Amino acid sequence: MKRRKFLLLLGIFSSLPSRLWSMFKPGRTIMKKAIQTDRAPRAIGPYSQAIRANGFIFVSGQIPLDPARGEIAGATIEEQTHQVLKNIQAILEAAGSSMAEVVKATVYLADMNDFAKMNAIYAQYFPEPFPARAAFQVARLPRDVKVEIEVMAAAGPEVTPVVK
Repeated sequence: MKRRKFLLLLGIFSSLPSRLWSMFKPGRTIMKKAIQTDRAPRAIGPYSQAIRANGFIFVSGQIPLDPARGEIAGATIEEQTHQVLKNIQAILEAAGSSMAEVVKATVYLADMNDFAKMNAIYAQYFPEPFPARAAFQVARLPRDVKVEIEVMAAAGPEVTPVVK
């Protein structure tokens, strides 16, 4: 029985990508940095707009809040999807990345019947090759919005500005 458990664990850990596996090495320090911009809604709880860690940018789920007014932008799925993706774009730019660097997206919809309309707007923001994606209908979203999207993007090298 012990051998079976050992072999199962060995199989799981040997299948992890090398970048992920390196995070579990003894003495490994995960370098993470919070990303914040005024061009997207501020975090309204104990979370960051995004985190840059180990070569990736993890953007928190964005809802269609207008960052200037703090109110929901639009009533239709199309208007709300545009605002969500503008918020994500602003956060990625603040992190030194872009929509072209997104490798994974997760879309949460209040109504799966809105998928085609959301998808048409979504396609306008991402160049090919498109990111991997999952989409789900959920029971409820914050502030009863129609859509929430979170993404993971590759981060370029961190650049330290030169101070003169």
